Amino acid sequence: MNDLNTEASPEAGLDKTFDPARIEAKWYAHWEDKGLFRPERPDAAPFTIVNPPPNVTGSLHIGHALDNTLQDVVIRYERLRGKDALWVVGTDHAGIATQMVVERQLEAKQDKRTNYTREAFIEKVWEWKAESGGTITGQLRRLGCSMDWSREQFTMDPHFTRAVVKVFVDLHKQGLIYRDKRLVNWDPKLKTAISDLEVETREINGSFWHFRYPLSDGSGHIMVATTRPETMLADMAVAVNPADERYKPLLERGATVTLPITGREIPIVADEHADPELGSGAVKITPGHDFNDFEVGKRAGFKAADMLNMLDAEAKVQQTSDGLIPHEFIGMDRFDARRRVVELMDDDGLLEKVEDRVIATPYGDRGGVVIEPWLTDQWYVDAATLAKPAIEAVRTGQIEIVPKTWEKTYFNWMENIQPWCVSRQLWWGHRIPAWFAEDGEIFVAETEEEAQAQAGNKKLTRDEDVLDTWFSSALWPFATLGWPDENAPLVAKHYPNDLLVSGFDILFFWDARMAMQGIHFMKEVPWKRLYLHGLVRAADGQKMSKSKGNVVDPLGLIDQYGADALRFFMTAMESQGRDVKMDEKRVEGYRNFATKLWNAARFCQSNGIGASTSLTAPAATSAVNRWIIGEVVETVAALDKAMADLRFDAAANAIYHFVWNQFCDWYIELIKGQFDEETKAVAGWVLDQILVMLHPFMPFVTEELWSKMGEREGELIVARWPAPEAKVDAGAKVEVEWLIALVGNLRGAKAELGISPGARLTAYLAEPSEATRAIIERNATAIDRLARLDAIRFEAAPAGAAMQVGAGDAMLAIPLEGVIDITAEKARLEKAQGLSIKERDSLAKRLDNPAFVEKAKPEAIAKARDDHAAHAAEAERLAAALARLG
Repeated sequence: MNDLNTEASPEAGLDKTFDPARIEAKWYAHWEDKGLFRPERPDAAPFTIVNPPPNVTGSLHIGHALDNTLQDVVIRYERLRGKDALWVVGTDHAGIATQMVVERQLEAKQDKRTNYTREAFIEKVWEWKAESGGTITGQLRRLGCSMDWSREQFTMDPHFTRAVVKVFVDLHKQGLIYRDKRLVNWDPKLKTAISDLEVETREINGSFWHFRYPLSDGSGHIMVATTRPETMLADMAVAVNPADERYKPLLERGATVTLPITGREIPIVADEHADPELGSGAVKITPGHDFNDFEVGKRAGFKAADMLNMLDAEAKVQQTSDGLIPHEFIGMDRFDARRRVVELMDDDGLLEKVEDRVIATPYGDRGGVVIEPWLTDQWYVDAATLAKPAIEAVRTGQIEIVPKTWEKTYFNWMENIQPWCVSRQLWWGHRIPAWFAEDGEIFVAETEEEAQAQAGNKKLTRDEDVLDTWFSSALWPFATLGWPDENAPLVAKHYPNDLLVSGFDILFFWDARMAMQGIHFMKEVPWKRLYLHGLVRAADGQKMSKSKGNVVDPLGLIDQYGADALRFFMTAMESQGRDVKMDEKRVEGYRNFATKLWNAARFCQSNGIGASTSLTAPAATSAVNRWIIGEVVETVAALDKAMADLRFDAAANAIYHFVWNQFCDWYIELIKGQFDEETKAVAGWVLDQILVMLHPFMPFVTEELWSKMGEREGELIVARWPAPEAKVDAGAKVEVEWLIALVGNLRGAKAELGISPGARLTAYLAEPSEATRAIIERNATAIDRLARLDAIRFEAAPAGAAMQVGAGDAMLAIPLEGVIDITAEKARLEKAQGLSIKERDSLAKRLDNPAFVEKAKPEAIAKARDDHAAHAAEAERLAAALARLG
């Protein structure tokens, strides 16, 4: 991009208008082309983060924008501090999602996956990836993410696949991966097991059926209730609480139940799972089709292999191993079977009653159908064993979780962790490296040749299943660095990673599993710190969803306001432990912030202020220059502390207030008309420090300004973090802050009393302190220009109405006779104050009313609170204005 150097030359000057779209694509391409996201720094201290790999099928959503903005702020900050900053980037093969995309494409052409061999279908998936799989990586570039694209990773790359296979085989050898028959979340549409993360719970109107199960000896019946009547075709027991006096006689005599419809005789068992306070206190137990029942069944002595399975992979009724399901049900859809069971129970007089209920129902987030707990043979990881070192790592501080409040949740889940089902019934993904002999013996090896060597002359068939996507992504912190290659240089230097930034919603599905696998295989934690951020919610606090129509497109915000504005919004709103509420007006406000900086730079440029040649602060004699240097020193310290504490909001607000208030609003105002060489040098140096400090948050506008303010040795992205080597000058700070207080308070007082901002007044200050008198005398010109005071007289004010304006230890009196109509102004203020007090008190009464707080919509309550605060503040302001009039 040779043309960029010409276009970016300082001689060209700054455009009159700040145009984010014009500069963003230009600078991103320049940074990437020149390899500036990871400059050669072989001797520098490493700093490493890995991005949570988005699905290769994905598009940038608002959560991605938050997550990746925070990571980019950190990596740009550490790069500016001279680190060998590596941000690993890549995408996840997203087994289910990707296979669905390609299958839909086939269906659109009246074709389907099963018309192809496995190998031919996988070729079609790779073709899709080559054509359409890079959407989100382009969108991350638009956000400004300075990732190391030269080493972009993909979880199905050959080197990554080798790592995945090795981990599976090694864990199997160590007895930490095994095959077992257990219940899984089964998606009947996709015909695969899915993880808990891929299950979404919906509130569905349903029914609660109460059935009478006859006791086998004819002595009566026992009442049970269910939301899934069809599962009674595979019932294996009825559970009652051992402490429930009603059922002790039945337990003592070993009573059984003869199931209607199937005629199966099943035992009544004692189990704490049955709650005597709920319904009849008796619970039907279907171990093969309910997660709680599975555990009850195991406690009752049923082996998983003996548990009855009444559904096939499409959730249609199949015959159980005891052959007792009537023929009419075989092949029937589960919901049709439900209706038929209820009809038969009603016909037999065994349906006691039906209650309407809202039922929390699990749906597959991809297939969109009700998930079925299904008993099947799958591969499992012994997560409980792997979790122990990961728990200890957090307890001992080897891993620091930020905010610390998440530790309790982490420990609770890890200490109660269940076996991890890692097999999926798909074609796209890492195929499980296991081979079956005809006699059922299983051989696990890295290659088919090795498996055959183990099996001898036995004929082998490879497992058709693939591994859960989370299994491979758990290796992300080290497999992306070259593991398991011997002496991989990136592993030696960049593992463990320094930081992981993650949404709290994948703490268990990804973060905890990385901790387990990293510690197990690398003997070190995968990262030293784990930062968990919240969700981005709609402006009213609701969770964003397509069905609610409140989803915000980050690319649309970038188009409208620029990437810098969106990034700054995300950072400024990210407060530890809280969700981010979307607020487009704030995004617009941060675009205005960038514009304000742009205009300030244009002002400097037009007055001969350009790029500084010094990293350290220039020499300064004037108070205003010594003051602004001290403000830079304090801002750098505040930023460094905030970044060390991962307080993104504090970091953003520190630089925002310095730029907007101290530099733009005051320093530039104070130096107008005083552009001597010292001031030019200091102003140029301060502007440079601003561009460096702001760069992690707003990389595009800062890089553009950096390029246009003068000749540079290199781009801003690889500049050096501020090192002022200066101290805060206490005397200059007191002097300038006194001046700022006087001007600011006087302007505010004029606004309150309706006095024209340009009106020239005279102030009186009897018996000022020596320090105050000296400040006034040294800054007479600035006071005249900014405060619009003809004079400050060191004597008592003449009799009559006057307003009081404070600055430091001084209280100045400013006569108002002839300036405003005192009586009319008092009347106006009193009337306005009365209205504000009335509204304030009315809203307070409404908010104190329990009926309103309990029944009103949350947004109505929030508005009432906001309105109350606004009227209270206005009443205080008007009271202050009246007090000024005496």
